[in-house]
Parts: sequence; structure tokens; C-alpha cells
Amino acid sequence: MKESIRIFEEKKVCAVWNETEEEWYFSIVDMVSILTDRVDGRKYWNKLKQRLKEDGNETVTNCHQLKLPAPDGKMRMTDVANTQQVFRLIQSIPSPGAEPFKLWIAQTAKERLDRMQDPELSIEQAMMDYKRLGYSDNRINQRLKSIEIRKELTDEWKSRGAQEGVQFATLTDIIYKTWADKTAKEYKQFKGLKKENLRDNMTNAELVLYFTRHDFVHWPVSQRQHFINRMSRCTVVFVCRER
Repeated sequence: MKESIRIFEEKKVCAVWNETEEEWYFSIVDMVSILTDRVDGRKYWNKLKQRLKEDGNETVTNCHQLKLPAPDGKMRMTDVANTQQVFRLIQSIPSPGAEPFKLWIAQTAKERLDRMQDPELSIEQAMMDYKRLGYSDNRINQRLKSIEIRKELTDEWKSRGAQEGVQFATLTDIIYKTWADKTAKEYKQFKGLKKENLRDNMTNAELVLYFTRHDFVHWPVSQRQHFINRMSRCTVVFVCRER
């Protein structure tokens, strides 16, 4: 666990990074204090928590407690929530400070539904996001191509009986180990990444190694198919061992 202090609306929010779950957890009291504009949000949170429990709200049921720095400087157990749970709590707070977030959540949900109706919007959004991150047109096209090829590979894994989740992650680690001698998670930790996408944060040298040897953007179709078949044979062995 790694603690961190985040600044939001010029106020501090204690957070902790869970490396196992790869999730940030935030102090609920700190978030409530900001959203309700209270000096001490603990009393407000205790009342809200009781009401949510009575309503059978799962956010409270699934709430964790972790040690975070208290105002007196000591480490004390406090209620924390991950990003999804924080959004659920925001919806439960009747405060003017929470309204902008509620509007943003509603807008985001609408845009997500629109993209489900028209998948092309997802591609356009991805290109806009990459532009915002400073990607060149050439690198954006390369990144989108690598996503397409990754899809080809995982489709082949599925056809050979591999399942999404642990098995896909294990097979992906095999790919990373052949050129980086690290699993995907170990390489993210090596680069100091949290929720960010690993390939989105590779240097040009890393991208050359990854694309040339495993994303095979520039490989001939026959060579690409040979690699997919080779990885699929690994999949068959892996699935058999799992069973």
C-alpha cells in the first residue's frame, strides 16, 4: 500500500494505492468534507452511512477500512472507497457541491450509451483522447492498429479454449517476458505506472521492440498468422494444465 495526498478544489484528499487490485482508494471523510463544504465531514458521513445501510446500499456494505494519516498526524483506520464507489456516494449526497459531478456522471453515461449504439464514436473518442495526450497522427494510427492485432490474437485464444481474465493475463505475460524479462504488471511497476495503459507510456525504443517482435504491425500476413498459431499452441497447453 502506498499513501498519497491528492489536491481537489484546493483541499487535501488522502488516498492509497492497492498494488494487488491496481486501484486507488480515497478517504471518504475527506471527499464528503469537500462535497458538503464542511470542516469535518465525519459526522455527516456517519449519518449518511447509517441511512445508506438502512436503504440496503451495497456501497456501504463493500466499503473498506485502511490506515491513513489523520489530522493529528497519526495513522488511523478510516473508511475508504475506490473510484466506482466514490461516484456512487456522490449520487447519494444532496449538496450543491455534488451537483457538478452528478451532471458529469449523467453526461458520461449518455455518451457511453451513444457509443454502444454507434461504435464508430468510440474510435473517434479514442483518437481525440490520444491527441489530447500529445500523440502524433502516425503514432495514433500505429496504436489503433496494435489494438486491432491484439484483438486478432485474443480471438484466436478464445477459439482455442482460453478464458478472459487469469488465462489471458498469463498468456500476455509470456509475450512481455520474451522481450522485457518481466510480466506486464512488473513492467508497469518498473515504469512507475498505476492505472495508465502500459503501451501508451512506452518510449520509442520500447515501442520498436514491442511492435517489431510481438505486435507485428509491419509483419507480413503469413508471418503474423504463424505467430498467432504458435501462441495458440501455448494456449492449448496452458488450458490443459488449468483443467
